[in-house]
Amino acid sequence: MATTRLSDAVIPEVYADYQAENTPEKTAFFESGVVVRNQMLDQKANTGGQEIQVPFWRDLDASVEPNASNDDPADMAAPNKLGSGIQKARISYLNQGYSASDLVVELSGSDPMQRIRNRFGTYWQRQWQRRVIASAVGVLADNIANDAGDMVYDGSATNWSRQAFTAAVFTLGDAFGQLSAIAVHSLAYKQMIDADDIDFIPDSKGNLTIPTFMGQRVIVDDSMPAVAAGDPASITTTAVLFGAGAFGYGEGTPLVPEEVERQARAGNGGGVETLWERKTWILHPFGYQFTGDDITNRANANGRTGAATAEDEFSPLLADLRKAANWNRVVDRKNVPIAFLKIKG
Repeated sequence: MATTRLSDAVIPEVYADYQAENTPEKTAFFESGVVVRNQMLDQKANTGGQEIQVPFWRDLDASVEPNASNDDPADMAAPNKLGSGIQKARISYLNQGYSASDLVVELSGSDPMQRIRNRFGTYWQRQWQRRVIASAVGVLADNIANDAGDMVYDGSATNWSRQAFTAAVFTLGDAFGQLSAIAVHSLAYKQMIDADDIDFIPDSKGNLTIPTFMGQRVIVDDSMPAVAAGDPASITTTAVLFGAGAFGYGEGTPLVPEEVERQARAGNGGGVETLWERKTWILHPFGYQFTGDDITNRANANGRTGAATAEDEFSPLLADLRKAANWNRVVDRKNVPIAFLKIKG
């Protein structure tokens, strides 16, 4: 009986037209408005290079009192300066490949191209969401290290409560109304359920499936930080409160987004086929610079040693996104629609 090969099932020109059922736009982070796709970031993701810069105007300083007008022509008012700043984001060039043996179930089923596309779609969706969370963790680490933790409420001595939640919300002061969603570990979500604090609102089909807490959409993901400090029974989880547009998202088009590679000599001449997909993403929290001051040295199979190279720094790993040294806030705290809450798991 003949075996279906990747090169038989996947025609790159046709495969590219298939839409995966699971895409970043279908994650709770995107649907809730926490991450917003931006046409400018799409364009910048296609410009090439390592880093993009996004200039912005700073808000007018409301603490400066206006001038008091008079009728003296010699009394000249001095205008105030309108400040500006720059956000820096890193473009991530990513790829993943799976061999025919990894995709054997899809190859043996009906419509293998759609099935393989969906499988890859699920993979990329999870990676996209993990990069959002990892960046938020890095922002938290930077905030604790460099900004006196002014975005964090540490309630790790107690379980989840409305009081702890509002304490985190009001790290934004009178700008608290920006927040609209909260991402939590399932341990924290269980506490919310046990306290009967979760309400459900209708999804696009009218089904009551979307959880909310005090009007905030709840996103449950076990990639959220959960740390056992000393006693394994004592776990501290971190929740992240987001406002709309907390992250900007852009996607470029790789030169070859997908292709099938065949290595005839592999398998002692039996041959191995691999399907590769490539992504070019920008995922960046508003109000921050990605400095790239502490990038992981990716020693390769040839045993490379020494400092991180320019090639390393092109695309940050999840570990790089989590590091405090790679982030720097460049706007006022109230202009960053993110807050953090630590609680006992």
